[in-house]
Amino acid sequence: MFVGSELAGQRAAIVMRLVQSARLNGHDPWAYLRDVLQRLPTQRASQIEDLLPHRWQPACDAAP
Repeated sequence: MFVGSELAGQRAAIVMRLVQSARLNGHDPWAYLRDVLQRLPTQRASQIEDLLPHRWQPACDAAP
């Protein structure tokens, strides 16, 4: 409603869902998003599910 367009609303909902899922899985949402966004460009497509909050393991330098 207040995000500018329907597509922007869908994108905002995805980010909010990732943040809440990270919290529910005991992760710091900021550390999770930072690590995932840094790893995403080099992550193999076959291993993309490893970046989902319920399977995510922080990189050695991203641990809180």
